[in-house]
Amino acid sequence: MSVATPALDTLRETIPDDLKDVRLNLSSVLAGEHLQLAQSLGVALAAARFIRAEKLAAALVTDIQASLGEAAVGVLADAEAAAGIMAMNTVYYRFRHMIGKESYSARPARLRMNRMNQPATNKADFELMSLGCAALAGCEMCLKSHEASLLKLDLSEDACHDAVRIAAVINAVAVGMGG
Repeated sequence: MSVATPALDTLRETIPDDLKDVRLNLSSVLAGEHLQLAQSLGVALAAARFIRAEKLAAALVTDIQASLGEAAVGVLADAEAAAGIMAMNTVYYRFRHMIGKESYSARPARLRMNRMNQPATNKADFELMSLGCAALAGCEMCLKSHEASLLKLDLSEDACHDAVRIAAVINAVAVGMGG
């Protein structure tokens, strides 16, 4: 599948020649092998928001609005929500995992995250966005949880792999752009 991303293409050209691989990877991962266009772009936007790469996020918003029509509204809303919720969850659950004490694991999180169960798009798309953010944070508990949810929703390991590859490349693009 070919993805038209003119705003992103403009930013891609600012990436130095030493990072040519990153420029090329951006085109290939967004084309996706196992994800629909809305899923690929949603994961990319959630990742960009998660790492606070605002120029990159703004370009993605422009391209999402141009590419997805009415569906863009849900993708934009869920990408924002996934990035925000995962910014909270990855810190909290990584702490619990790294400390490894039963006493913390026994405590309820008491953190609101109802949006995860009431996405604007659908549960699978929101989980893909969340998986990408979890990978960026390196939160083992979150990665395992979201990957398991996606498999239960009948998405493949290949789809999970694509989501993480997109998040990784978005991170590299942000580095290449200088933030």
